Amino acid sequence: MKAFYLLLICLIGISSCQKPQQFDVLIKNGQILDGSGNPSYIGDVGINADTIAAIGKLENAVGTLEIDATELAVAPGFINMLSWAVESLIEDGKSQSDIRQGVTLEVFGEGNSMGPLSDAMKADELKSQGDIKYPISWTTLKEYLEFLEKKGVATNVASFVGATTVRIHELGYENRAPSTEELERMKNLVRQAMEDGALGVGSSLIYAPAFYASTEELIELCKVAAEYDGMYISHMRSEGVRLLESLDELIRIASEAGIRAEVYHLKMSGRDNWSKYDQVVAKIDSARAAGLEITTDMYNYVAGATGLDAAMPPWVQEGGYDKWAERLQDAAIRKRVLQEMITPTTEWESLMQAVEGPDKIILVGFKNDSLKYLTGKTLAEVAAMRNTSPAETAMDLVVQDGSRVGTVYFLMSEENVKKQIALPYMSFGSDGGSLANEGVFLKSSTHPRAFGNFSRLLGKYVRDEKVISLEEAIYKLTTLPATNLKIKNRGALKEGYFADLAIFDPAKIQDHATFENPMKYSTGMVHVLVNGTQVLKDGEHTGALPGRVVKGPGAKE
Repeated sequence: MKAFYLLLICLIGISSCQKPQQFDVLIKNGQILDGSGNPSYIGDVGINADTIAAIGKLENAVGTLEIDATELAVAPGFINMLSWAVESLIEDGKSQSDIRQGVTLEVFGEGNSMGPLSDAMKADELKSQGDIKYPISWTTLKEYLEFLEKKGVATNVASFVGATTVRIHELGYENRAPSTEELERMKNLVRQAMEDGALGVGSSLIYAPAFYASTEELIELCKVAAEYDGMYISHMRSEGVRLLESLDELIRIASEAGIRAEVYHLKMSGRDNWSKYDQVVAKIDSARAAGLEITTDMYNYVAGATGLDAAMPPWVQEGGYDKWAERLQDAAIRKRVLQEMITPTTEWESLMQAVEGPDKIILVGFKNDSLKYLTGKTLAEVAAMRNTSPAETAMDLVVQDGSRVGTVYFLMSEENVKKQIALPYMSFGSDGGSLANEGVFLKSSTHPRAFGNFSRLLGKYVRDEKVISLEEAIYKLTTLPATNLKIKNRGALKEGYFADLAIFDPAKIQDHATFENPMKYSTGMVHVLVNGTQVLKDGEHTGALPGRVVKGPGAKE
């Protein structure tokens, strides 16, 4: 009898040893790219709730949901370092164009952020809204991000606080330095945003009224962000004629404020500046060698997109859109603006002068329905239609549309794009919204980067042209930006990390958006999970909206 019980105990032990490991989600037989840049391997990922519970070869495991990832790459979800999905996610939280590329975190705040807002700023924002209309029920940046989370978004969301936004909050659109009291209030706004979870301070210095801010003003704001281990991230004063001097300014701000700094969408704008690539890299490498943490991001195209404001001198834009449009209707002022638009200068950044001609400027975003028929035409074509010069046409369109008019400028060289992709400190941002190719989004056009930036990297530049390896690309889309931002427990496939995953076919990942037809979804992304919830299944959106607010390192919980 004793032997029988011993045998029974052994059998029970064996049975318990063989009991399969249970997961909510089990991803099997995938090519694991963990975000580190190390060689990939075939393995499995087990997820419980919102967390990666196990990773490796999980021989004895089952999942409530099982995903066969055979011949698919399994990577951390991608981080969009420069997203303008702040309004598109209000309209449609599914984040279609980015989710279909594997993006699981949208990072906002290029100069302007969705808070802090004064009553006057809210009124201006409501007045300037275009195709997407929405009430503004928030005041602080934290309240905006929480509004998105509560409303429901597919991706996680995070934001820098905009240097332009805090300036407008205290000075409006005036071209002057803040008083001591005003600067202190600006710093307090940054302090509150940092404690609320902002990632740092973002600037965009080619545009009015950001253009009016001195280096010293920016240093003071960045000193506050540095207290919370935040980052300074900047669309620099010039990406063309004064590119090197603008990079010196960013490096000075980083040094004097004691802060990490990143260059938004690094580029050499205009053929005359393409040769500055080596000097730019030398400056960044030198600063890094001296102990400064300087990084960069980019989008993978030879054209940028902004507005016709980037073709006009900042002084004419002082006071905001209404004052700008009013001045453009004054004959004497108009004559002066016209002359400055066509005269080379180092005093301000003119994208009209950076392109090789008005045929390299595409008009993509009109607010006024009566002008939408011009969408997709070049400035040269519209000027010919109206029998006016390109500069006069640009001024007329700004006045007639009631907006700065969304515009694509062809500025960069393909050779430099490829060299930049290979830089060890380069991450990626779309500099666009996350859109759907239906509904209200069809009322305007866009830059193809909104639909193709990340898949273009993995398809064109990794698979087809082999500019960098797949492992390196995934590192630059995930662990590198997460580390730069000091985001906790995201950006890598590790046990205990949040289960944000992009599962795609490396042989098929492909962008399809073009400048002629920019609103075409990418293909080849098969499954996407955000916080453990499947948002993309077999290439189609599930409708799930599990995105959360992601906070910076200085957040006071």
